Amino acid sequence: MGFSTDAIHVGQQPDPATGAIIVPIYQTSTFVQEELGKHKGYEYARTSNPTRVALEKNLACLDRGQFGYAFASGMAAINALMTLFKSGDHVVAGHDLYGGTFRLFERVLKDFGLTFSYADTTRLDAIEKALRPATRLIFIETPTNPIMQITDIAAVARLARQQGILLAVDNTFMSPYLQRPLELGADFVVHSTTKYLNGHSDGVGGAVILKDAALAERLKFIQNAAGAVLGPFDSWLVLRGVKTLALRMERHSQNGLRVAQHLERHPKVKKVHYPGLSAHPQHLLAKKQMRGFGGMLSFETGSLDNAKTVLKSVRLCSLAESLGGVETLISHPATMTHASVPPEQRQRLGITDGLVRISVGIEDVEDLIADLDQALAKI
Repeated sequence: MGFSTDAIHVGQQPDPATGAIIVPIYQTSTFVQEELGKHKGYEYARTSNPTRVALEKNLACLDRGQFGYAFASGMAAINALMTLFKSGDHVVAGHDLYGGTFRLFERVLKDFGLTFSYADTTRLDAIEKALRPATRLIFIETPTNPIMQITDIAAVARLARQQGILLAVDNTFMSPYLQRPLELGADFVVHSTTKYLNGHSDGVGGAVILKDAALAERLKFIQNAAGAVLGPFDSWLVLRGVKTLALRMERHSQNGLRVAQHLERHPKVKKVHYPGLSAHPQHLLAKKQMRGFGGMLSFETGSLDNAKTVLKSVRLCSLAESLGGVETLISHPATMTHASVPPEQRQRLGITDGLVRISVGIEDVEDLIADLDQALAKI
């Protein structure tokens, strides 16, 4: 079936009790058993819940995986994934990860004996140089947050397989509609379902999708044992959002490209980071492994004062953390999403005090451009 057909139907058969076409919110903590050891497939809601199971089946299908597990947040999903590894294991990660992922790796997981090296994953030689005998995982984001660098997933997957190493890709910025890392050879796909999958800024969640049955069995055990599961109502919200994912991602991509092209020509903008622009250093790679360029971009204003002026002057764009909703959100990575990254490292990565990030929504793009123009005019 096609993507939109799967998004609307997989895991979402009509309710057998009532015929309801929408999966019910099974807001229950436990399930009555007919007799000792005999039940209808559900015992306790941490272990399994019908609404969550419907979502997990749906997301696994959309990412072309075999197994899906939903968690209480994107960070909970990443933490569960990392729990597959043990003290002494080494991870090579992208050097410009989302600040929350960097914080988890450096300030939490290091205390449990995992070790991390950070490399420019746009360069295969940099990844190879970072590998050690104890390396068990390569963890990448593509595009990266917020500089929008693109990593060749298929090339990294080949390298990982040659070395007997697993590959995980945080695909939050693209969603399975625009990019499917499992089809390119990755072992795990991670999403913050809070973002594009939900799409309406009204729920927090995360997911891990994979194909390998043995790894899936272990991850399911971790999900149940640690208990950071996605609740039934949030599962239902993501199921609702996914139904329109294809339509929304098309509009996000159209608007994102229009806004990026406009900002690229604007005299008060120093630089625009967006893979859909021909000037982007990995534009051709983005065209090859993505079916659209999405709604995320960042641009350089030149100084903290200039960034502050833009952020306080916008009227339609909303100053807020997060991304991927139908509304346009604007943020300041250096003091918001990447505040936990040391200042000197931010500077090396290009996350300057003048950098502004936009999650371009699905409003009328002319209105968004007009809003940014009037804000930039105040610099």
